[in-house]
Amino acid sequence: MDLGIAGRTALVTGASSGIGRAIAFALAAEGVRTVVTARREDRLRELAGEITARGWPAPIVAPCDFLREDAPAVIASAAAAAGPVEILVNNAGGSRAFGLKGTEADWEEALTLNFTRHRQLTSRLLPDMIGAGWGRVINITGKSEPEGVNGAFAAKAAMHAWAKGLSREVGGHGVTVNSIPPGRIMSEQIERNYPPEYRERHSREEIPVGEYGRPEDIAHLACFLASPLARYVTGAVIPVDGGLRRYQF
Repeated sequence: MDLGIAGRTALVTGASSGIGRAIAFALAAEGVRTVVTARREDRLRELAGEITARGWPAPIVAPCDFLREDAPAVIASAAAAAGPVEILVNNAGGSRAFGLKGTEADWEEALTLNFTRHRQLTSRLLPDMIGAGWGRVINITGKSEPEGVNGAFAAKAAMHAWAKGLSREVGGHGVTVNSIPPGRIMSEQIERNYPPEYRERHSREEIPVGEYGRPEDIAHLACFLASPLARYVTGAVIPVDGGLRRYQF
């Protein structure tokens, strides 16, 4: 299927591995010019090399620590070399589980990394989307069933509420805003934190489709939401979790 996004420009945060890497790769395969950002420059350049080797549009590599106060300005400035960003994938983030012992610094870091920087970056890029009458904001968020106090869960809930409100503000300008909460998607962190025996049992007992997902499972939906085919989908929270979540909405 031709998604109709070849020649567009996308910015993907947290693109050095896992879901972000898969999304950047999938967008490039569709002919999208990508700007990739994350802390690990070596990983970004490896990704750029793989994309370029396939004859797809060469990415712009924009390494940046998302916790930096000036990160949105630095990233937006680097992205300007590719032209106005039309597709923004807010993917950077990280789990911050600290239970009852979380300090103010812990909370500040969790909210900054998982919500505030994305909000700030989006605000910088929205004027060009509104001016062009077309844009896509896609947020990779998190589940709404926290097992305990985790700063990332609270920040991702804020992302959902912010994205829903934002979608109502910009929908009339041809800009859509959607969120994708992943389920258990295979990654370095999953492999590090959950042994194969646990993953096998968890897949069998808790996930209806019987297995953990792959980063490409998220990337496929992200590409669709980035396309004109998804013009009437906005303000949505669409889990990609193999049926793991039990809530009915």
